Amino acid sequence: MPLEPEPITRVAPPLDSRSVASQRWSHLVFLHWRADAAEVAPLLPSGLRPDVHDGSTWVGLIPFVLDRATVFGSPPVAYFGDFVEINVRLYAVDAEGRRGVVFVSLEASRLAAVLAARAIFALPYVWSRTTLERDGDRLEFRAHRHARTNTSTRIVARVASAPVVDDPTADFLTARWALFSRVRGRTVRLRNHHEPWPLFEASLETLDDSLLVRAGFPTLAGRAPDSVLYSPGVTTTFGR
Repeated sequence: MPLEPEPITRVAPPLDSRSVASQRWSHLVFLHWRADAAEVAPLLPSGLRPDVHDGSTWVGLIPFVLDRATVFGSPPVAYFGDFVEINVRLYAVDAEGRRGVVFVSLEASRLAAVLAARAIFALPYVWSRTTLERDGDRLEFRAHRHARTNTSTRIVARVASAPVVDDPTADFLTARWALFSRVRGRTVRLRNHHEPWPLFEASLETLDDSLLVRAGFPTLAGRAPDSVLYSPGVTTTFGR
């Protein structure tokens, strides 16, 4: 019988293996919508079930800047380890009650990084033209897939100065210390570690998106997200 989900903790537990990669994540906008668990369950790898908070599971659309990437102890990778990423992610629990995220898609502008992430970590990266324009507290992210001219997103958000504290929903959506992926026919779990998220209130001004449709959620982009958060960023390490 599956175990109950582990507690949500803002502080990451230590990695149980040596670090194999690291990245800096900056200027993150967390857009989240409530979703029916029955709608999400078929999209999860075998052995996982939707993670539920406040009566719903959640779907995230998250743009940010990834840089200072290292792999297997390398120095930071110039150019290929520095790009804007926009991902669609879900929240899952395995039979042991361990929580993690499941990526449906990840847009990135560096083809070499896309191919490497697909080969090494079996993550569903897609080669896209991705950009960020910043003007004070306003952030405008764009992505446009090279292979599909009708798959794109434009996200305009504005950051507030008010910090987010003691918010169980924010913790559920951001305090995630593992990802699940399907590798050679089996579901695997990859741990990550970073300092607690510095989170701030934010608002969504514009969303023109078809990534959520491609991910299997045709109605979400047509309504306002149920949570909008911003973080200036963290440096993350990954275990085996």
